[in-house]
Amino acid sequence: MQVPEILYEDNHLLVVNKRAGELVQGDRSGDVTLIDTLKAYIKEKYNKPGEVFLGLVHRLDRPVSGAVIFARTSKALTRLTGMVKEREIEKIYWAIVGNRPADSEGRLVHFLVKNEKQNKSYPSGEKTPGAKRAELGYTLLASSKSFHLLEVNLHTGRHHQIRAQLAAAGFPIRGDLKYGSPRSNPDGSISLHARKLKFTHPVSGKQLQILAPLPAAPEWHYFELH
Repeated sequence: MQVPEILYEDNHLLVVNKRAGELVQGDRSGDVTLIDTLKAYIKEKYNKPGEVFLGLVHRLDRPVSGAVIFARTSKALTRLTGMVKEREIEKIYWAIVGNRPADSEGRLVHFLVKNEKQNKSYPSGEKTPGAKRAELGYTLLASSKSFHLLEVNLHTGRHHQIRAQLAAAGFPIRGDLKYGSPRSNPDGSISLHARKLKFTHPVSGKQLQILAPLPAAPEWHYFELH
């Protein structure tokens, strides 16, 4: 597998721009994972003997593209895992939807229940067993003739949260058949991209803001952004 675009790299961190379709960590498919590819990259680049340490800080669904953080040391992994739990890593996503939201910006709050067999999350009542509160904010950035570009600020981290919440609000993500999009994208992706990360470096304390360039797929370039 080709090594993805490196967005940030030092002794403690590795942030990459994941391509849609890449598997972050192992599943039943047995396909090569991003972790495997990056371990091989580190081993070769730094001529490291033995097993390479690389810790996964957070995940992206397979059909989603964008910025993913990995930890190159156990110290960084421990601190970053704590930062994820405390919501100290700001995650900004871009999503293309077919239906225009009624408001140009808004906040969505749902209670989501995960169906393990279907690998899908559903909105439910607050008191439903297993329901978890999900919150995000969105802003309409641009519109083309048929599609609309949203910026999504994730306030909680639930299974398929953005996909499930946008669909529940009436504007499913382009290409996301599982959550109500009428047709798939030609490359099997969904039009959801982890665009920006803002967080404090877990070791140096430096403030980091990392931007993931958009995929080459033409749908991302329908919009004239100024």
